[in-house]
Amino acid sequence: MSNILLSPPIAFLLFVLLVGALSGMGRLLAGPTQQTALKSSTYSSGEAPPTEMAAPGYRPFFVVALFFAILHLGVLVLGVGGMGLATAVYLIGLALALLALIVG
Repeated sequence: MSNILLSPPIAFLLFVLLVGALSGMGRLLAGPTQQTALKSSTYSSGEAPPTEMAAPGYRPFFVVALFFAILHLGVLVLGVGGMGLATAVYLIGLALALLALIVG
């Protein structure tokens, strides 16, 4: 009997029933809701929402993503490779690529 409770379909059904019961109890404890304009408005720590986009487009994201991709892949290649002339050249190239990304 204890093995049947551990089978995935039965365990899933038991968890669905448990979540449903807990959700129902939570709704009973919460009480009735009243829709107001304040509840449906945008909240950002008491400040008015911005009227224009902070950073239009995806360009700032792609620059940061490329920076971390170069950095992480470079560290991975350096960690796997041994110390030598090729590693030093690669490290200099990695530093120049990161510098070019930072300067823009």
